[in-house]
Amino acid sequence: MGDYQVMDMGGLDEWRGYHGGFQSHTLRDGRRVVDHELTMQYIGMTANAFVPGEEAGYWHTHAEIEELYVFLAGRGQMALDDEIVDVGPGSVVRVGQGVWRTWRCVPDSAEPMRWLCIRAGGSELPHLPDDATRDESRPSPW
Repeated sequence: MGDYQVMDMGGLDEWRGYHGGFQSHTLRDGRRVVDHELTMQYIGMTANAFVPGEEAGYWHTHAEIEELYVFLAGRGQMALDDEIVDVGPGSVVRVGQGVWRTWRCVPDSAEPMRWLCIRAGGSELPHLPDDATRDESRPSPW
């Protein structure tokens, strides 16, 4: 077996059933810390779900970690320093180091807000972050 792992996170409607966090005092419903379940070296990811009207309840910032929020369902808002941006399915928000952030699912959202938060740190990606080796002569397995 090669250096890979596969897991099933379930459908979006199942995400609210997760209960997780990074430390015992940050555990909450609707959070699954995927990088605690898979062997991750350079990136981290959480799968999240808020019901309408739910909010993070805190602000946070990172000194070294960059985050990418990918919104998949529901409607919400992110506060980024002194700005508030609306988010919904298809919204992608990159938040750099030193930016304060918090978020919520708006009370009138027709469904729970579900999103992925992808975290990465370390060194910058090269300008062309493609270290792939292609083999166009290798036949597809299907």
